[in-house]
Parts: sequence; structure tokens; C-alpha cells
Amino acid sequence: MNSSKRILVAPLNWGLGHATRCIPIIHELLRHGHQPYIASDGVALSLLKKEFPNIPAFELPSYKISYAEKAKNFKIKMIWDSPKVLKAMAKEKKAVKRLVKEHGLDGIISDNRLGAYYKKVPCIFITHQLNVLSGNTTWMSSKAHQKIIKKFDACWVPDVEAKPNLTGKLGHLKKSKLNIVYLGPLSRFEKRQFAITNDLMVLLSGPEPQRTMLEEKLLSELQQFEGNILFVKGKIEDEQVVEEIQTPRGKIRHYNFMKSEELENAINQSDKVLCRSGYTTVMDLAKLEKKAFFIPTPGQYEQEYLAKRMQKQGLVPFSSQEDFTVKDLSRIEEFSGLAQFESTTDYSSLFEVFSATDTGALAFSNVKENSEPTSTSLST
Repeated sequence: MNSSKRILVAPLNWGLGHATRCIPIIHELLRHGHQPYIASDGVALSLLKKEFPNIPAFELPSYKISYAEKAKNFKIKMIWDSPKVLKAMAKEKKAVKRLVKEHGLDGIISDNRLGAYYKKVPCIFITHQLNVLSGNTTWMSSKAHQKIIKKFDACWVPDVEAKPNLTGKLGHLKKSKLNIVYLGPLSRFEKRQFAITNDLMVLLSGPEPQRTMLEEKLLSELQQFEGNILFVKGKIEDEQVVEEIQTPRGKIRHYNFMKSEELENAINQSDKVLCRSGYTTVMDLAKLEKKAFFIPTPGQYEQEYLAKRMQKQGLVPFSSQEDFTVKDLSRIEEFSGLAQFESTTDYSSLFEVFSATDTGALAFSNVKENSEPTSTSLST
């Protein structure tokens, strides 16, 4: 590509997953000589500002979505929140339009931010949820999501197109008029050979109050775990805080958060990982080829689907948050663990959308063949 472009990268603030999977995209923009700009809110914005302190960063209006405390109330809470979301989307569109004009931006990459769109520049939507699972209203939530995606010039899905794949029916449609490009799984991490120093790593993230509820449950249950535990709470705060707790059968070393390099090393040094079954976490663990145990966020259909799918494939066991006990971790040995997809993505071709003058259609003419997996060790 001949000229540098100014590209806004705007992930949804919903746990940390959307922000963390934008990290490799931002690195690729920089590597190709472009100038990224970051826009989000809450912990997602805080995390990216820590990772990229020299990149301009802006706060967008918050969607102010929170989880219901009880799983059965999840759907009604989302419906109740929807007027707030629509209002936030309208504010977000105005804020994004202003950013484009004030900073001369050439394009937008939105990771699930529905209002991070401006019709006068090429706009990309990143999602692994072409189908949005919501129980008996899945058809409606999926159609609504696809209608929003259709406004964007293309939809980048962080998975492979062929079987086997990581997302299953979430990221694959039988028929679609959407301009879909499969990137291959996105992870900010690399697999490295380190000595194992943690018998178990607990990796938390996700919206409140469920993150805190799981943290409290695990701190109680893991008192009886035999061995050393590294516990990362996923709370993005100004300063890193480290605490050590002696347990009857080992110790728990607590971090409020870790930045990417430290987290990459910690996971590589851990024998097993206990975490949510959020899709970004699944991609990270596949890249690092880890054995794991999943506790899906109660009432979040997507995480429950992924956890059930991985268990059915013999890859990773899971338990509900309510039923989990420390004894469940012994089941990990019966499962093969996650393994990475080898896939190559031609980012030069992908980024050509921001130079095109016809809403970006030219950029995708030969990307698909470049994003096919060359090999895989995941079972169907």
C-alpha cells in the first residue's frame, strides 16, 4: 500500500475480549505503516491505553449494559436495557462522525460497536456472532444483528471458514449476502516454551456483577486446591497490585490485572487454565495449546454454546457457575485440550479497503483464499 491511512479502531466495552482481540489488528496497522486511533469506553479503553500509550485514544459513549445477577433474568434485562443501547448508539454515531472530521480519519474498524460507523469512509465490522444466540428469540436477534452488519462495507470474522472451526453456528451462515471475510483466529499471544510454574491459572474477565460473583466463589472453592495458583482478576486499575495467600494445600498469587506480555508468559507457564468460555479466551487458549476448564457466564447463550460444543468435541470440560466445585478440575485430564489453527491472513489486501473508492469491494476479491487454514489439529 502506497500511503499511510488514519484508521479508527473501536472495540465494544463488554468484558475485555473485544479490546484484546483488537491488539493484533492494531499491531498489523502499525506494521503496514498506518496510524491507528483508539476509541472505546470503560475497561476496554483503559486496557488499550495501557497497551498502546503512544496512540491517540478517545472515549465513546457507554452502552451501560450490565448483567442480571440471576441467569434466568438475563434476557429480560437485555430487553429492558435496549432503549439505553439505542440511545448510546445514536450518541456514538455522532461522536464517531466528529472524530472522523476532526482527525481526518480514512476508515473505521468496529469490533461489535454498532454505532461506530460513518457512511463517508470505509467501515469494517468485526464479530464472531453472525448468529446471536438468545434462546427462543435467536432468529430475531440474529436477523437484527445481520441487518446492522449489512451497513458496513465488510464483516471480518475471527475464525476459519471451513470445518473444523472454533465458532460453529455462531460464525457461519448457510446463506448470506453479507460481505464476510474469515481472518483466522485472532490472538495477541504466541506459544513459548517455558518451565511450568503454576499448577493452575485462573483468568477472569467479563461484565459485572458476574465477574465478582465468580471471583468470590473461586477464592472459596480453591482453598482446597493442591498446588500453586496464579489468579488474575481481570480488573483494569491504575496500578498493578499483587498479593499472596497461603492455602491449606498451596498458595494463591493474586494480580488485579496483567498486560499482554506478562499475561502471555503466565499462561505459557501454567499447566491448566480455569476461565470463562468467552470466544477471545477460546482463541487465546487454542493459540497457546492449553488444557482448560470453562465456567460460562450464567445466562450468556454464546458462552454456554461454546462450552457445550468444546466439551462435546472432547476438548475442554465445563461446569455451571452454580454447580462448580474444586473436584471438577480433575476432569481436565480426560480431555485433549485446545490446539491452534495454522492460518495466514493477507493484511495488505484487507487494508486496501481503506484506499478503495467504491465502498471497499475491491479489497476483498482475493482475501478469502489467503485466509484459509493450511492445517488444523481441532476435531469437528
